[in-house]
Amino acid sequence: MSALYWQTIGEGDRDLVLLHGWGLNAEVWHCMIERLTPHFRLHLVDLPGYGRSQGFGPMSLEQMAETVMAAAPAQAWWLGWSLGGLVASQIALLQPQRVSGLITVASSPCFAAQDDWPGIRPEVLSGFQHQLGQDFQRTVERFLALQTLGTESARQDARLLKSVVLNQPMPSVEVLNGGLEILRTADLRQPLAKLPLPLLRVYGYLDGLVPRKVAELLDAKWPNSPSIIIAKAAHAPFISHPDEFAEIIGTFAAENGI
Repeated sequence: MSALYWQTIGEGDRDLVLLHGWGLNAEVWHCMIERLTPHFRLHLVDLPGYGRSQGFGPMSLEQMAETVMAAAPAQAWWLGWSLGGLVASQIALLQPQRVSGLITVASSPCFAAQDDWPGIRPEVLSGFQHQLGQDFQRTVERFLALQTLGTESARQDARLLKSVVLNQPMPSVEVLNGGLEILRTADLRQPLAKLPLPLLRVYGYLDGLVPRKVAELLDAKWPNSPSIIIAKAAHAPFISHPDEFAEIIGTFAAENGI
C-alpha cells in the first residue's frame, strides 16, 4: 500500500497542514518553517504521486482530498497553495468538523477562465497536458517560470522552485496530467460560498495564473472571507515575500484565536 510523505515539525498545540502546488512537493515550504513554527505545529505533506509520496496514480480532486485527510490530525488549520488550495478547500467541504479554518494562497475555486470568470485559458492547460508527453522536464520548467514572472526576484525564485522539483522524486506524467485535469475542470465557487469556517485568501498582485480580479469577485460573492493581495508578488508570494507572508498568517491566526 502506498503511503504519503508526512513530516511534522514543532511542538505547539495548534496544527497547520501545508499543501503544495502542481508539480512540486513539501520542500517548497522550507523558507517558511522557521517563520511559522513559533506559532504552529507544522505538517508538511507531499500530495499523492508527488515528491516522496510515490506509488499513487492520477486522482480526482475528491480522491486526493480523501487520501490526504486520512493521514491528517483530527483537527487542524489547512493552508493550500495553488492546486493545494483546491485540495484543502475540498477537505473543508468534505469534513468541515475537522477543519478549524482554511487559508488559500494564490489559488482559485475555479482556475479555468470562463465567460464571466478570469483564469487560465482552458486551451493553455490542455496545451500543457499535451506537451507533458513530448518534453516532460521542459514543460514543468515552463510552468514553474510562469509562477514567478514579473517579480523583482523572479530568476532566483524560479531557480528555487526548480531545485525543489529536481531534488526530490519527480511525479509521473500521468500524475501531472491528473493535476492539470483538476485545474482545468474543478469549480468550487458555489460550494465554498456556504463554508461555515474562517477563510483567508492570499494573492499576488502580479500573478499570471490566478488574476487579482478573482480576489475582487470573491470579495463580493464571499463577503465573510477576507482577502489580501501582496503588491509585488506573483504566484508564489511566500517565496518572494516570506516575512510579509508569515506576518499575514500570524495576524490571521491571532484574530481567529488560533
